[in-house]
Amino acid sequence: MPPAPADVLGPKPVDGGWGWMVVLGAHISIGFAYSTPKALSIFFKPIKEDLGASYSEIAWISSIMLAVMYAGGPVSSVLVRRFGSRPVVMVGGLMCGVSMVTASFGSSIVYLYLCIGVIGGWGLCFNLNASLTIISKYFLAKRPLANGLAMAGSPVFLCFLAPVNQYLLGHFGWRGSLLILGGMMLNCCVAGAVMRPVARHSAPPKEVDQSNNTKSKGSRLKKVKTFVDLSSFKDPGFIIYLVGNVMFIFGAYAPIVFLSAYAVSRGVEEYSAAYLLSVMGFVDMFVRPLTGLVANSKWVRPRIQYLFSFAMVFNGTVHLLCPLMRTYPLLVAYAVFFGVGFGMVFALIFECLMDLMGNQRFPSAVGLVTIIECFPMLLGPPAAGLLVDIFDDYKYLFFMCGGVITTGGLFLFVMNVYNYNRLEKANRGKDTAQNHNTVENQEQASSSEAQMELMNTAQPEPEPEPTEETR
Repeated sequence: MPPAPADVLGPKPVDGGWGWMVVLGAHISIGFAYSTPKALSIFFKPIKEDLGASYSEIAWISSIMLAVMYAGGPVSSVLVRRFGSRPVVMVGGLMCGVSMVTASFGSSIVYLYLCIGVIGGWGLCFNLNASLTIISKYFLAKRPLANGLAMAGSPVFLCFLAPVNQYLLGHFGWRGSLLILGGMMLNCCVAGAVMRPVARHSAPPKEVDQSNNTKSKGSRLKKVKTFVDLSSFKDPGFIIYLVGNVMFIFGAYAPIVFLSAYAVSRGVEEYSAAYLLSVMGFVDMFVRPLTGLVANSKWVRPRIQYLFSFAMVFNGTVHLLCPLMRTYPLLVAYAVFFGVGFGMVFALIFECLMDLMGNQRFPSAVGLVTIIECFPMLLGPPAAGLLVDIFDDYKYLFFMCGGVITTGGLFLFVMNVYNYNRLEKANRGKDTAQNHNTVENQEQASSSEAQMELMNTAQPEPEPEPTEETR
């Protein structure tokens, strides 16, 4: 499959220049968007003891936050199209800071659902979608590398936030820690400030007929369709991507949420257990840009969906083997391989969607994907926590998550073989039809030329008019 074409109506992506500053801003905003729900798991045990909640109830905090972050995708896409990425990211950073500050005064688990889950989830949603959209406007040829560098913000910030949150928890408690974390998340406003809009060529003004209400209504309907483009569901490649992605999202976050608690249950000290997330984030930090480089190569990019399938299968297999890791060195090895698999998937997850849909349809497509993914995102960690509450053992959640992710990866691989073959047959059919039309046109042109020659030959020459001498 060839790389997606550039936006026909917009300017040509610059693939550099100020775009690298935009990547830095996206690195920060995406870093907070993906690492915050994971790093909050450090506070789950003291919150559980303070508020008297169960593991499944505590897991809803991250689930609601992630679900709202994904469900708000269409709204974020509309706002980005209307106002641009810069103000949307800045408002998102402000909402994230406010959510953590207000949550620090919480006295019930429902209050935390509202502050961290709903308000914070909306803030992360604005940060994520706006950052991904503006990268697609600044980059085309180097887009996989740019996406890999931007998505590397998640492991970089996770590597940083996990030990910092553990340190803050030991000195200020979970309430003071959330207050400080809210101040840190205001840096997303600074990240949004560098997301300068892409310069567009000015078009000559057009005269508007104010009396023509029909055209005005038609234009509004056209805009609505661009915001929510349901025609994406007619694309088999999009459906295949969506099904595999939903299966991955269901099992992706529960192992992160419960990794520290699982290590503590194996007798690991709390600080060492928190460092497992840092190990995962450190490995993930390097895997994402490296995956972007590999995906950008001429050998892999035409078949990038296969690399995505392999990354999912690898990730799921690692989770299936986790219950065998009973000592701290083995848990460190699990964190390393977890970081490799997780980094590969998230370096490719949005690039594969861009590859399928193109720059024009990507903002609407990513909104549809995220709003559908909110349901497995919402149910995955609580379902894993319920297994822990029922069996009082963490191994079953790793079996569940690993099995679902591996199945999704195998489904993607098999169906992408079908989809690539379908596209190749369609392209061959188009080429054959074009060649056939060309031959027919040439035959028609040659036959018409032959007919003209025959007509010219058969037509008698006009007799000369008589002169005075002939008369």
